Amino acid sequence: MSWFVLVVSGVLEAVWATALGKSEGLSRLAPSAVFFVALACSMAGLGYAMRSLPVGTAYAVWVGVGAVLTVTYAMVTGEEAASLVKVLLLAGIVGCVIGLKVLH
Repeated sequence: MSWFVLVVSGVLEAVWATALGKSEGLSRLAPSAVFFVALACSMAGLGYAMRSLPVGTAYAVWVGVGAVLTVTYAMVTGEEAASLVKVLLLAGIVGCVIGLKVLH
Protein backbone atom coordinates (compact mmCIF):
# COMPACT_ATOMS: atom_id res chain seq x y z
CA MET A 1 0.00 0.00 0.00
CA SER A 2 2.87 2.39 0.77
CA TRP A 3 4.24 2.11 -2.77
CA PHE A 4 0.83 2.84 -4.28
CA VAL A 5 0.37 5.89 -2.04
CA LEU A 6 3.90 7.03 -2.89
CA VAL A 7 3.28 6.87 -6.65
CA VAL A 8 -0.05 8.71 -6.28
CA SER A 9 1.77 11.34 -4.22
CA GLY A 10 4.34 11.66 -7.01
CA VAL A 11 1.52 12.22 -9.49
CA LEU A 12 0.13 14.91 -7.19
CA GLU A 13 3.59 16.49 -7.11
CA ALA A 14 3.35 16.92 -10.88
CA VAL A 15 -0.13 18.42 -10.43
CA TRP A 16 0.98 20.98 -7.85
CA ALA A 17 4.15 21.89 -9.76
CA THR A 18 2.17 22.47 -12.94
CA ALA A 19 -0.53 24.41 -11.07
CA LEU A 20 2.10 26.57 -9.41
CA GLY A 21 3.49 27.49 -12.81
CA LYS A 22 0.02 28.35 -14.09
CA SER A 23 -0.85 30.40 -10.99
CA GLU A 24 1.38 33.29 -12.09
CA GLY A 25 2.98 33.72 -8.68
CA LEU A 26 -0.14 32.55 -6.81
CA SER A 27 -2.09 35.48 -8.28
CA ARG A 28 -4.69 33.36 -10.12
CA LEU A 29 -7.30 31.76 -7.85
CA ALA A 30 -8.09 28.43 -9.54
CA PRO A 31 -4.51 27.27 -10.20
CA SER A 32 -3.50 28.51 -6.74
CA ALA A 33 -6.28 26.47 -5.12
CA VAL A 34 -5.25 23.37 -7.11
CA PHE A 35 -1.64 23.99 -6.05
CA PHE A 36 -2.45 24.12 -2.32
CA VAL A 37 -4.78 21.11 -2.32
CA ALA A 38 -2.44 18.95 -4.43
CA LEU A 39 0.55 20.05 -2.33
CA ALA A 40 -1.15 19.10 0.94
CA CYS A 41 -2.30 15.72 -0.41
CA SER A 42 1.09 15.01 -1.97
CA MET A 43 2.96 15.77 1.25
CA ALA A 44 0.50 13.74 3.33
CA GLY A 45 0.96 10.77 1.02
CA LEU A 46 4.74 11.10 1.08
CA GLY A 47 4.64 11.21 4.87
CA TYR A 48 2.43 8.12 4.98
CA ALA A 49 4.74 6.21 2.63
CA MET A 50 7.78 7.14 4.72
CA ARG A 51 6.30 5.25 7.68
CA SER A 52 7.33 1.98 6.06
CA LEU A 53 9.76 2.94 3.29
CA PRO A 54 13.28 4.32 3.74
CA VAL A 55 13.33 8.11 3.54
CA GLY A 56 15.90 8.27 0.75
CA THR A 57 14.10 5.73 -1.42
CA ALA A 58 10.67 7.27 -0.84
CA TYR A 59 11.90 10.77 -1.58
CA ALA A 60 13.78 9.73 -4.73
CA VAL A 61 10.75 7.88 -6.11
CA TRP A 62 8.41 10.78 -5.23
CA VAL A 63 10.65 13.34 -6.93
CA GLY A 64 11.30 11.06 -9.90
CA VAL A 65 7.62 10.39 -10.57
CA GLY A 66 6.77 14.07 -10.17
CA ALA A 67 9.61 15.30 -12.35
CA VAL A 68 8.97 12.85 -15.18
CA LEU A 69 5.24 13.60 -15.26
CA THR A 70 5.76 17.36 -15.03
CA VAL A 71 8.18 17.43 -17.96
CA THR A 72 6.10 14.95 -19.97
CA TYR A 73 2.96 17.07 -19.49
CA ALA A 74 4.86 20.20 -20.55
CA MET A 75 6.16 18.48 -23.67
CA VAL A 76 2.76 17.03 -24.62
CA THR A 77 1.02 20.40 -24.22
CA GLY A 78 3.74 22.20 -26.16
CA GLU A 79 4.83 24.34 -23.21
CA GLU A 80 8.28 22.79 -23.43
CA ALA A 81 10.17 21.52 -26.46
CA ALA A 82 10.37 17.76 -26.85
CA SER A 83 13.50 16.00 -28.02
CA LEU A 84 14.86 12.50 -28.23
CA VAL A 85 17.51 13.35 -25.63
CA LYS A 86 14.85 14.53 -23.15
CA VAL A 87 12.78 11.41 -23.71
CA LEU A 88 15.84 9.20 -23.16
CA LEU A 89 16.78 11.07 -20.00
CA LEU A 90 13.23 10.77 -18.66
CA ALA A 91 13.33 7.05 -19.44
CA GLY A 92 16.52 6.88 -17.41
CA ILE A 93 14.76 8.44 -14.42
CA VAL A 94 11.91 5.94 -14.77
CA GLY A 95 14.43 3.11 -14.92
CA CYS A 96 16.12 4.36 -11.76
CA VAL A 97 12.80 4.61 -9.93
CA ILE A 98 11.93 1.05 -10.96
CA GLY A 99 15.37 -0.04 -9.80
CA LEU A 100 14.79 1.48 -6.37
CA LYS A 101 11.50 -0.43 -6.10
CA VAL A 102 13.10 -3.71 -7.19
CA LEU A 103 15.99 -3.33 -4.73
CA HIS A 104 13.70 -2.50 -1.83
